[in-house]
Order: sequence, then structure tokens, then C-alpha cells
Amino acid sequence: MKMGFRWYGEGNDTVALDDIRQIPGVETIVWSLHYKQAGDVWQEGEIAAEIAHIERLTAAHRTQGITKTFRADVVESVNVHESIKLGKTVLGMTRDEAIENYRLTIERLGRAGVKVVCYNFMPVFDWLRTDMFHPLPDGSTALFYEKAVVDRLTPETLIASMNLDDGGLTLPGWEPERLASFQELKEAYVGVTREDMYASYKYFLDAVIPTCEEFDVKLGVHPDDPAFDIFGWPRVVSRKADLARVLSLNESPYNGLTLCLGSFGSNPDSDPVDAVRTFMDRIHFSHVRNIKHFPNGDFTEVAHRACEGSIDTVGIMRAYAEAGYTGYIRPDHGRHLWDENRGNTPRPGYGLYDRALGIQYLLGVWDAVRYEG
Repeated sequence: MKMGFRWYGEGNDTVALDDIRQIPGVETIVWSLHYKQAGDVWQEGEIAAEIAHIERLTAAHRTQGITKTFRADVVESVNVHESIKLGKTVLGMTRDEAIENYRLTIERLGRAGVKVVCYNFMPVFDWLRTDMFHPLPDGSTALFYEKAVVDRLTPETLIASMNLDDGGLTLPGWEPERLASFQELKEAYVGVTREDMYASYKYFLDAVIPTCEEFDVKLGVHPDDPAFDIFGWPRVVSRKADLARVLSLNESPYNGLTLCLGSFGSNPDSDPVDAVRTFMDRIHFSHVRNIKHFPNGDFTEVAHRACEGSIDTVGIMRAYAEAGYTGYIRPDHGRHLWDENRGNTPRPGYGLYDRALGIQYLLGVWDAVRYEG
């Protein structure tokens, strides 16, 4: 297993690389070029510059005796253009143009040494929460999903709400450029079915997987978040059967999962531990976090410790450890702790402290199981 930490880039993250460097066990920085829009080609110079920034040690580091370095093996995410999901021209780009740009970006990332690319196939919107800083009983705050609020929202009111809550930092999946085209996307998805989405998905995979194989870059699809349909748009990566279907669309081992257990577990009918054991050989990257379900359909994100919520994080890490998993893992969203609730406001879910605590908890379970073995 290789432990990673998601970082949004210099000037776009409240957490510094030197803060992450002090977290025991972190080997890989999970990164992206967050200014690139879906459908853009990533340029070789841009990729090289970001990787060099992540991997370098400065003269000041060496003077202080700092020797720990990072790898930049995992990109989260290279976003999929809506024309690919729809299988038709939208937002001024044809499906084949968007796929060629995606294929070229994969090639360039592979040449630069990237091993895994995370992406999602959610229509229109990405992840959804109703409160970015919901108070928990211990005084921390966390992301929260309130079913009754979503039930009475329209997509338009949701967009307005997300714009108000961005805290001045980019929210991937909710970029202003993307939201500005909402009306066109809303109309384009009228009548689109799950089977339409799967047909477009297969076309995409069949086109890009040969490039992944040639340049040794594994694709890992992120489950829908939350893992059920919203606003009537079909989501096709929600349940265990959906994951199996996506993997069957292209049998190459380079077509795999970014198994986010919090997203997958947002559907209370799902069994995250079973999913890990079932799909182990196709999980290229995993996000491990905990959420707590409520009987009315609400859920909140909580600390990584298993007893704090509804996700068996111990069972998950035991499954990975017993299998000798060699892929990439990162803690996912954490609570906002201490000064993060008093002025050093992080991107929602992406503060420093609780993710650092989560890493130690996950590694503790891993170490204990491996020691027992």
C-alpha cells in the first residue's frame, strides 16, 4: 500500500507541502491542474512544472536536514467532458474531440511518470452536500447531507448555494466556468437513460484504454457522490452492480476503480468491506473515510475511527492488509479542527489535522493486521 495526501496546489490550498511532509507514512501527493477545464489538453510543460514542485527539495530544506521527498504518482482528477458522457456535441466540443484531448493528456501524464488517474462519470454535477461546515457534538465541523433540503432544492438554487459556500477556494466539480453552462447541460440530458450513459461510457473506455496500456497509466473511476440519482439524472457508478458493470465494459486491468468508501457507503444499502474484497484486483486507488447515517436519510462525515460512524474502516483496512494491497490509498474528507474553525478556513473537507489523524488511524490498523499475519 502507498499512502497519499490530496493537495490542491500552491496558492490554492491552506495546507503546505511542508505540513504534509511531517505526516508519517505519506509517500505520494495526489494532485491535479485545477485550472484546467474538462476537455482541455494538459501541456507537457504544465505537467512537468507541477511534478517538479511536488518532488523537489530546496536548499533551505537541505540546510535544515530535511530529506523526505514525495512522489507525484496519482492525479485526481482529469475531468471527463460532458460530450463524452452524452455521446454528442455539447459545450462546443464533439465527443471524439474531447476523447482525443483526454487520450493525449493520458499519454503526457504517463510519459511524466504518473501511474493512476482518478476521474468520475457523474452527469452535470459532481459531489453534493448541503452544509460545508456542519457542527458536530465535539465542536468540530464537517460536510453534511440533509435529505429534506435536497428534496426541495432545484438545480438552480443548489448552484447559488454552492457559490456562496466556496470560501474563496476552488471547489472541484463546481467551477464557475462549468456552472455557467448549466442550462445547456440541463437541456442536453433530457431523456438520457442509464443505458445511454453506459453506451457512451464503453465508447470512451474503448478509445482511451489502449493509450493507458501503452503508457502504463491506470484509470480509476470514482463512485457517484452521493451514490444515488439526483434531480432525475442517471448516475451509473453508485452500487456494487454498477461497479461490476463498469469494469465489464472493458476487461483491461487498466480500467479500474478509485474506490471511495465514503461515497460508495453514502448509500446505506451498500457494503464497503464487501466491495473492497470483491474488486480488490481492480482497485487502483482508494479513499477511506467514515460517515454516519441517520434514519431520515441524512448523513454527516465524521472522524475516521470505525466506531464514530457507519463505515467499517477497520474492516476495510483489514481487507486491504490481508490481501497485501499494493495500490494507492488516501484519507478522504476530514473534519475541520481547532484553528480551522477560527479563521484558517480550509477547503470544505480538506483541512490538515483530521486527515493527518486519519492517516495514523488507517496505518495503525494496517500495521496491526500485517503484524498479526
